[in-house]
Amino acid sequence: MKIFTLLLAIFSFNIYAAPVDINKADAKTISQSLKGIGIIKATAIVKYRKANGAFKSLAELTNVKGIGEKTIKKNKSDIRFSKVKNAKKTKQAKQVKKASKTKKAKQAKKASKTKKTKQVKKAKKEKKSK
Repeated sequence: MKIFTLLLAIFSFNIYAAPVDINKADAKTISQSLKGIGIIKATAIVKYRKANGAFKSLAELTNVKGIGEKTIKKNKSDIRFSKVKNAKKTKQAKQVKKASKTKKAKQAKKASKTKKTKQVKKAKKEKKSK
């Protein structure tokens, strides 16, 4: 009986789930930490998170293919949510910033050309008047 208990203790490392931050963890960590979630479902969670931003609630996890109410109930106490910047918002902010820089660069270039054109015209007028 002691041997059986010892073997059970050694090989039951995955029976008890450990809390996991669903918004930061990679697929391997999620699959190892949550009951009933293998590497395929964990990968789906990570892909969904990257495409749609950080999870805000347990209910939002049901949007991931293969994750249902039963799976969520089993792991309710082991799922944590950190506040992570929304990937979509961050990406959009970068695009806006890039567009803004491009627009400013174009405006500066145009202003520079305009200034040079004015200087050239002024120089031509001065040459003609002499």
